[in-house]
Amino acid sequence: MSLLSLEQISVAFGHNPLLSKISFAAEAGERVAIIGRNGAGKSTLLKIISGEQVPDEGMVRLEGGMTIAQLPQELPEANGKTVREVVSEGAGPAHSLMTRYFKLLEDFENDHSDELGDIQTELDKIQGWDLEQRVNHMIQRLALPADKLMSELSGGWRRRVILAQALISNPDVLLLDEPTNHLDVPTIEWMEQQLQQFRGLILFITHDRRFLEKLANRIIEVDRGNLISFNGTIHEFLVFKEKLLEEESRANALFDKRLAEEEVWIRQGIKARRTRNEGRVRALEALRVERSERIGRQGNAKMAIETKEKSGKLVAEFNQVGHSFEDKVILRPMDFVVNRGDRIGLIGPNGCGKSTFLKILLGDLEPTTGEVRQGTKLNVAYFDQLREQLDPEQTVAENVGEGKDVIEINGQNKHVIGYLGDFLFPPERARTPIKALSGGERNRVLLAKLFTRPANLLIMDEPTNDLDVETLELLEELLMNYDGTLLLVSHDRSFLDNVVTSVIAFEGEGHVKEYVGGYQDWIRQGGKFPTESTSQTDEPKTKAKVKTDTSVAEVKVSKPKSKLSYKMQREFDSMPETIAKLEAEIASLHATTAAADFYAGDAEKVQSTLAKVTEKEQALEATMERWLELEEMQNG
Repeated sequence: MSLLSLEQISVAFGHNPLLSKISFAAEAGERVAIIGRNGAGKSTLLKIISGEQVPDEGMVRLEGGMTIAQLPQELPEANGKTVREVVSEGAGPAHSLMTRYFKLLEDFENDHSDELGDIQTELDKIQGWDLEQRVNHMIQRLALPADKLMSELSGGWRRRVILAQALISNPDVLLLDEPTNHLDVPTIEWMEQQLQQFRGLILFITHDRRFLEKLANRIIEVDRGNLISFNGTIHEFLVFKEKLLEEESRANALFDKRLAEEEVWIRQGIKARRTRNEGRVRALEALRVERSERIGRQGNAKMAIETKEKSGKLVAEFNQVGHSFEDKVILRPMDFVVNRGDRIGLIGPNGCGKSTFLKILLGDLEPTTGEVRQGTKLNVAYFDQLREQLDPEQTVAENVGEGKDVIEINGQNKHVIGYLGDFLFPPERARTPIKALSGGERNRVLLAKLFTRPANLLIMDEPTNDLDVETLELLEELLMNYDGTLLLVSHDRSFLDNVVTSVIAFEGEGHVKEYVGGYQDWIRQGGKFPTESTSQTDEPKTKAKVKTDTSVAEVKVSKPKSKLSYKMQREFDSMPETIAKLEAEIASLHATTAAADFYAGDAEKVQSTLAKVTEKEQALEATMERWLELEEMQNG
């Protein structure tokens, strides 16, 4: 029996039908990929299924008692809530009831026994008493910093948090809108495994072709208001779609030929008009209407990057450059050179140091150690994954033209509306505010804005987010033919394999190493990510030829200058060993709690282990604070 069915759903904006009387049904166990061009209505379709948007006509049916959870396309707000609070909110009624329950317990002055009894009954019905255990389990599985504030987290970590929030309710239907955006590769691969084991129904939109290949067992394409459904893999669908388009093209050609013949007939002389068949005239009018209502397929974008003048042969050179934030090593001292024409991908977990690396390379951040020498004649263009260069209140044309109607492209003046047509924005769409665009359309605006500026050093931070497959492939081709220097931060494995000629891998604890080739070449050469990323800061781009100095940047305690008592000095000297021991114990406990069958075991043992994790983490925090206190006393 179908978990979900859509019946004759229609949505239109103005005179343009976004969805036109579409119907489909889906069952548990299906992992349905929704594909289509940017702006075709994919996100709108998910909003209708979730109940967030009401269709102009038609009905959505969900089997009785079934629950829906959603992972939205946009990043969650960077507010003052803790990670634990945000994850817990995903449990819906259980979270609300538990919050109310504990608030009443804290009110000692009043008697709330009746309300507390009612809440207990409701929690029993929905099995809400295990909420804390489920939250702890989800936080452990996604390696989330439970007590951190959302405002302290990078985009990638906030994305992890909102994923945990979606999964915490054990939904029957899971809606994912660009779930891999802002996630690092280890988390994407973990997500692939988890979703393959999900027993309910998954409907998802993604730009990540490898994620799509591994997960989808059914494809639904939104194409010019209609749905094309196909049971099978994306590769099988593409073969099927190519044949479908060939048949459509032949049918359109035959239709147009017939229409042309009828138009010739109707324009014949007086004699022909006297004897003409009125039924044939009416048929011609119907043909004209049908032709006028035909929606042609959207063309491909036309992108070009202007390099203007070449940079010097040397783009940047690091000489024993290293960086730390307080006691955390981000980059161990290294030498490397970026030469003109290099196409380098930066890979590593969120928070590993990619953004720091790029800021140092561009001169925006002074390294802790070493020197950076920049090349000559550098014109830098930077693609920002958070699209902060775009004003949401301004129109597409205003953002790209920056107040001018005419812009210079490759030495020629071009009207901004005509230029935006190359990026698939018709005049009416070019006058639309940024806030009304889909995620993919906003990315196309940012690309259009970026390519108005001559650049011989192109730095791109997650440029593939939200792009449809056609635009993504065009961007790949553009970058492969770009004669400037490219530094690319991406978690899109296929995109990296197709574009870059070498990768700089951030492999944990400040270790950075260069590999020839793309992502798969890195895997084949033995590359691997650290088992867990502990930082919460996003990073950007970097270069080639890296030598890593592993002898520096250990977090060591230097010998005292003897401002401590004998007892304090002994305590201070023993702390690195104590810290290392606690970290090892915590890592071992995390490995235990991350096991698939951990929470299925004895309840007392589960609680005991979780309590031990908390105890060890508190001990580590206290030891670190004491160590910093003694170090300050010693050096002060």
